[in-house]
Amino acid sequence: MPRLSLLPVGLLVAAASFSVNAAPSPFTTPLAAQSVPASAYDDLSFRHVGPEGNRAIAALSIPGDPLTWWVGAASGGVWKTEDGGASWRPTFDDHDVQSIGSLALAPTAPNEVWAGTGETFLIRPAVAMGNGIYKSIDGGETWEHKGLEPTGRIGRVVVHPRDADVVYACALGHAYGPQQERGIYRTTDGGDTWEQVLFVDEGTGCADLAIDPSRPDILVAGMWSLQIDPWKLASEGTGGGVYMSRDGGDSWDKIEGRGLPGADDPIGKVAVGISHSDPDRIYALLELDYPTFYGSRDGGRSWTLLNRDNDMAERASYYTRFAIDPQDPDRIYFASVRFNMSQDGGRSLVPNPPRGGGDTHDVWIDPTNPDRFMVADDGGATITLNRGKSFERIVLPIAQMYHVFTDNEIPYNLYGNRQDGWSYKGPSNSRAGGITPGALVRRGRM
Repeated sequence: MPRLSLLPVGLLVAAASFSVNAAPSPFTTPLAAQSVPASAYDDLSFRHVGPEGNRAIAALSIPGDPLTWWVGAASGGVWKTEDGGASWRPTFDDHDVQSIGSLALAPTAPNEVWAGTGETFLIRPAVAMGNGIYKSIDGGETWEHKGLEPTGRIGRVVVHPRDADVVYACALGHAYGPQQERGIYRTTDGGDTWEQVLFVDEGTGCADLAIDPSRPDILVAGMWSLQIDPWKLASEGTGGGVYMSRDGGDSWDKIEGRGLPGADDPIGKVAVGISHSDPDRIYALLELDYPTFYGSRDGGRSWTLLNRDNDMAERASYYTRFAIDPQDPDRIYFASVRFNMSQDGGRSLVPNPPRGGGDTHDVWIDPTNPDRFMVADDGGATITLNRGKSFERIVLPIAQMYHVFTDNEIPYNLYGNRQDGWSYKGPSNSRAGGITPGALVRRGRM
């Protein structure tokens, strides 16, 4: 019979030589009575054997530094480059949870990096869970767990632009049932303690969060009513919508009417953004019957319906995210099945947008140089230095594998099927020391 294991990231093979102190004779002792001591596994080590990776859902860099980037994988931890993407290394492998839903940098302390765990881009029940929030004080080299374990999924982390100790975590919750630990959390002591500053109801969590960089007491949140069942994903509710705080998160008001949907209108996933160059310009992308894009020019006091183009957020629960050019409030990038762009404040999408990848999820734009940005997508990530005229494709060993099998051949073969990819067969080793892409047999897409 083939052996079966479940691995979230690529194919890993463990091998070692050891002896097992079992019963004296298999003819006199039942097989079930034999045991393998835990120490027998001490000498096992893993080697990566493929295939190529895929889903990245968080992107980050240091403003003004084109060499340093971080990528957060849906099931593959945090990866870092310091040479502009020529080489990458994992920095999160020592932790039990490997789903990175969000990454954030402290503007006043670039060595302080935050990672919110758990995925909020959802189209099926079997998505990777998180166990709270992590902090690094050495540029993402090492990480310390800073709490919020019950939140399940943190889709956005926002750091105060003037005080690195003040951080907000946008927690969706596990979303498999009613839960108190949904909403927005705030720390004022660098993550040692947290306060839940916005709780809507047990069925509504936070999908997105933005802070005004010039007036950091102003925050805008996109709240999402979501219930995940094995047979469906219910993405709507009266608790969802756009919420604002004008006192640093101490109090929040839901914006009802004034151009946005009313109190009784069911709303699905919500994304929000504040323009850096004109903070009175605020945008919100709502999941209604169609993806619906709204804009405000007076700091959120009144709103205008701008667009209902389905390309802004196809399959809204799996996408619904956008980024505003930090120097041009009319240039907006939409992460969806196809990477899209508007040049007129969201009223229309350009017919030939930058080719920033497919099934895109996150966009990070350099606030000091908007020509430079990264897009995280289901194929990995892409980097541009010329505002999307060309992209460098980043493929990391972060493949989400559904199953892994071995056969009984000598040497044995490996079999696996990858999310949004192929089913594979390949040798367990080769004279080259690993499995080369040419040795893999692809059997069909999943």
